[in-house]
Amino acid sequence: MSDPIRVLVVDDSELVRRTTVRLLTALDYTVVGAAEDGRRAVAMVQELHPDLVLMDVRMPELDGIEAAREIQRVCPTPVILLTIYESLDLFREARDAGVAAYLAKPVKARELQRTVMIALARFEDWMALRQANQALEERNEQLQKALSEVKTLKGLLPVCAWCGRKIETESGDWVSLESYIEDHSDAQFTHGICPDCLVKLRPDGSQT
Repeated sequence: MSDPIRVLVVDDSELVRRTTVRLLTALDYTVVGAAEDGRRAVAMVQELHPDLVLMDVRMPELDGIEAAREIQRVCPTPVILLTIYESLDLFREARDAGVAAYLAKPVKARELQRTVMIALARFEDWMALRQANQALEERNEQLQKALSEVKTLKGLLPVCAWCGRKIETESGDWVSLESYIEDHSDAQFTHGICPDCLVKLRPDGSQT
C-alpha cells in the first residue's frame, strides 16, 4: 500500500485551517503542517517537503499566487488553491504561477479527493516537461558552442619555412596565410606596418 499523501495547509483563517485539517485527516491524508500566510508557507515547504500544498488565495504578507510562484522557484511542489473567487484572470494568473489545480470554498470531500489526484498528475507532467525543456536548452547551448568553434583553427598548420607567408591546405595546395585564416575562421584581415618593418622601409624613422 502506498504511503499517505503529505499535505501542507495554508490559510489566514484559523477556523478554515482547523476545518481543512480535519477533512484531510478523515480522508487519510497526512497533514504535515499548517501556515497562516504565504511567506510562512514557502519556508515550511522547504523545511517539510510535503507532497502537496493546499493554499488560500487571499492572505497577508504573500498571497497564494505569489507564494505558489515562489514555491515553484525554490522547491517545486504541487499547489492547489482554495478560493471563493472565480474569474478567468485569476485562473490564468494561477496557471502562470505553477498552480496545478484549484478548489472552490467550502471544500467538499469528493471534490477534494478528485482535485488532489488531478493536481498530482498535472504536476508530474509539468516536471517531466520542465526537465525536457532544460535538456533541450542544454543541448542548444552545446550546439551553439559547437557552431562557434566550427571555424576555429586547431592543430598544426604547415607554414612555409622560407617565406612564412603561405600555408599548405588539406588538399596539398599552398595558399596565402591571409586567405587560409579567413576561410577557416571569422577573422578578416586589414594591413598596417609593424615598427620593425617601418625601420627597414624608412631608416630615418619618418612616418610618411
